[in-house]
Amino acid sequence: MASKITIGKLAREVGVSTATLRYYEQQGLVRPAGRSASGYRLYDQNAAGVVRFVQRAQRLGFSLADIRTFLEGVRGGGLLDETVARTAERRYLEIERQLTELRVLRHELELFLVDFRNRMQGQADRPAATLYDQLVEQVCGEHTHLALQVPTLSWLLDRTRCRLAGLDGEAELQALRGRHMHIWREGDEYHILVPGHDDQVHSALETIARIEANCHAHENPQLQETDEGCLFIARGDMAFLFAEFFLALENAPALED
Repeated sequence: MASKITIGKLAREVGVSTATLRYYEQQGLVRPAGRSASGYRLYDQNAAGVVRFVQRAQRLGFSLADIRTFLEGVRGGGLLDETVARTAERRYLEIERQLTELRVLRHELELFLVDFRNRMQGQADRPAATLYDQLVEQVCGEHTHLALQVPTLSWLLDRTRCRLAGLDGEAELQALRGRHMHIWREGDEYHILVPGHDDQVHSALETIARIEANCHAHENPQLQETDEGCLFIARGDMAFLFAEFFLALENAPALED
């Protein structure tokens, strides 16, 4: 019979307090294998692995309810259950949503710094001008490690069954490829502004808005003509997909005729 360990020994082995282990037990995550004659909790040799799994999942941002779902799948042989897979997928989508917010902020910071540097032209002897040059080089000089990977975007669009997935490679998007854009977030909205007044750009954005009308993945987008250019507004929890899509378009090379 395999030896059992006390709660104190388990706590030392995994680096948590005994109070944490008791809380995990209350939440149905860790189960004692029994009790000693004196009434102390005893755990089998698998308990440390379970606690480490719980800690790892917490670091990834899963809720305790999510972790309980995973553990039930492991214990009951239900890892192939769709509920388990969707729990992991939901967290992945949330991380992508957060990454999009950071990509958009980085994108706008780049434009902000370039504008500042341009305003410093003719003053290269000033320390601030040198600092702006260094910042622009740091922020704008190398994107490849942060650029959105097209396979990731394709997976997101396909998995959410968003109609944007059917637009890849469409000729109507040619006017938007490599085009300078401003992208920012306001509440649950993403605003995409394409500066200038270009009929082809407006037509391409109209195409996207039309195809996305009544898409189940998000609310209907809006298209407005402003003094600065064409403004595309996407709303809702899945609006980040539009931000990802337009960032990918801006970084995409124009199609050859």
